[in-house]
Amino acid sequence: MPEEKKGQSKSVAGKPKWIQWQRPMINVLVAAAPPLLGSVYFFGLRSLLVLAVCNGVGFVVEWLFVRQRGKPVTSAVFVTATLYSLILPPQTPLLIAVVGIVVAVLFGKMVFGGFGANVFNPALVGRCFVYVNFPKHITSDWADPFTGGLGGFLHWGRADAFTGATPLDQFKSAGQLESIKDLFFGNIGGSFGETSALLILIGAAYLLYRKTANWRIMVSVAGSAFAFSAILHYAGVKQIPPPHWTILAGGLLFGAVYMATDPISAARTPEGMFLYGSLIGMVTVVIRAFSGFSGGMNFAILLGNMFAPITDYAVKAVKEKRKVAAGAGSEPG
Repeated sequence: MPEEKKGQSKSVAGKPKWIQWQRPMINVLVAAAPPLLGSVYFFGLRSLLVLAVCNGVGFVVEWLFVRQRGKPVTSAVFVTATLYSLILPPQTPLLIAVVGIVVAVLFGKMVFGGFGANVFNPALVGRCFVYVNFPKHITSDWADPFTGGLGGFLHWGRADAFTGATPLDQFKSAGQLESIKDLFFGNIGGSFGETSALLILIGAAYLLYRKTANWRIMVSVAGSAFAFSAILHYAGVKQIPPPHWTILAGGLLFGAVYMATDPISAARTPEGMFLYGSLIGMVTVVIRAFSGFSGGMNFAILLGNMFAPITDYAVKAVKEKRKVAAGAGSEPG
């Protein structure tokens, strides 16, 4: 019996399986369950429809590419689709959601060679595409969250939307600060899975427990954003909110936990991870304060992805240089 090729998944009958399940990807999906349940509670059952459609379309797009090589679809596509759906506003039309996930899988991953070869986080590629091309639906149409009792578990979704509902929009336009309590528990307007810091932290704890995500990236993203915003805020820069508010508002925590930690597009050396995460945190603060976008996490992570390889290269070069210098210094004169 010929040896099975690496990466090829075989069924009992010897035919290729449809899906290659990977333990780290399953761990991420489990960790995404708290924000997913939160999306239903705060914004209704429609979030499950968006999730199902994005996963179905994402699967088909990847299958159309890998079938020619006789390979299965990797479970990573479900991570991409799930995280992508959780960073969409509740009022996003299904057609726009579909366009985004097609771009995410096709141009965020498959054009680079498929699983393990992507330069950028695929989910963010799709999100930024619809963010730029369909700004009305992505930046101005927001839904008021359901609260109390079973919340959105008894509702399909809000029939209408209102403008400027997210905490970041409110601060940018009127200097209004949402309460820390609402930011922590999620009783605010925002994207499906980004509103509740508590549920995101539960997911983070699971990822760290399963050793699926690296703590260095999470800590450096949140820590640099906190420190940088504290310096600017207390220096009198009015566009910068208090540091604790910076961490809890918008998608910073979600991005730090689920997006920046993508092992394929992130830095891989320990020192590089700290530099990579710090860049993302500081750039997020700058984009939020001084650009036309209220949020900045998506663009900051993509920028971090761009610099991750050269960051690792620089770290390795410095280590090698020190090693050579130490070896030369230890030689007898």
